[in-house]
Amino acid sequence: MAEAIRLAREGMDRNDGGPFGAIVVKNGEIVGRGNNRVTSANDPTAHAEVVAIRDACQRLNTFQLAGCIIYTSCEPCPMCLGAIYWARPDAVYFGCTKADAAAIGFDDRFIYGELNKDLAERKIPMTQCRHADALEVFQAWTAKSDRIEY
Repeated sequence: MAEAIRLAREGMDRNDGGPFGAIVVKNGEIVGRGNNRVTSANDPTAHAEVVAIRDACQRLNTFQLAGCIIYTSCEPCPMCLGAIYWARPDAVYFGCTKADAAAIGFDDRFIYGELNKDLAERKIPMTQCRHADALEVFQAWTAKSDRIEY
């Protein structure tokens, strides 16, 4: 956890983005590091956890992090939580809470609220279109004999 917190401070001091850091550990060794780089990379998905997950997956040459533990300086936001579940680590440890983050201007409550709304009620309009065309690709996926499951 100390390394995740150090990365948060270091990235913040460099003006990479917000004060967030994360690491991925496997068998006691750090295999992925990340700090928030949203503003420096002009990438709204460059949260510390996502950066650390990408780094670990590249280093380990895998798209899942079974056998790994994620340490993050703050409780993951909804996007990072989704990325963590897709990566499938064994556990997550965090420092600050989402309430602590909200207190310094990083409030994700509205996103949590949006997830529970019907599509028509969301702040950003979401409309389904070309369902049949898109569904054809899904059907091709189920028939694909050499697909890699995840």
